[in-house]
Amino acid sequence: MQIATLTFNPIQENTYVLWDETLECAVVDAGNASDRENERLRRFIEEHGLTPRLAVNTHGHFDHVLGVEWLRRTYGIPFALSARDLFLVEHARTSGSVYGVPVGPMPERVDLDLDGLDEVRFGRTALRVVPTPGHTPGHVALYEPLSKTLFTGDTLFRESIGRTDLPGGNYSWIMRSILDRILPLGDDVRLLPGHGPESTIGHETLYNPFIVEVLQGEVNCSN
Repeated sequence: MQIATLTFNPIQENTYVLWDETLECAVVDAGNASDRENERLRRFIEEHGLTPRLAVNTHGHFDHVLGVEWLRRTYGIPFALSARDLFLVEHARTSGSVYGVPVGPMPERVDLDLDGLDEVRFGRTALRVVPTPGHTPGHVALYEPLSKTLFTGDTLFRESIGRTDLPGGNYSWIMRSILDRILPLGDDVRLLPGHGPESTIGHETLYNPFIVEVLQGEVNCSN
């Protein structure tokens, strides 16, 4: 599997284009928010000879969904998201206005509900769906086991974690998601987050202060 990172919109969100030898591709967290960014994504897809098959999202916050409807209309592909996060898409314009970000057309429905799905596929590639609630109720991570790559969305960043003070957020949930579902995947797993630079699980276990304080018993996240 090959991966390209395109950073879009004023929130500097990481949009990932994934493809394999079939040249079929998926777009993870399409954050393209303007005609210029749409053209940048379209040109990338065209120059690499790719055929989009899926727009899949780790969660429903506006900065991660800004380009989804453009993808759906341009390529006729389905939108995959946990239905638990659909309320965030429905209120994207309000959320965007708080940050001064114009929000264009949004998907009116989820075509593929990630709730209860074990994986999503494109070409010969399968992405395992790992539920990681906490930043949002329906947040998921997407894991490609052959390359040991995990798309963490806004659950886990390099030496930080996602906010839990937004609607639907919960600190105990996000920490349990990280400790119970992400760390067991192994130290050598590559982490590609929704914002900022990549990392590894091993690095986060040693240097992420939110993880370290729980592992050392300084903070109880069970409540």
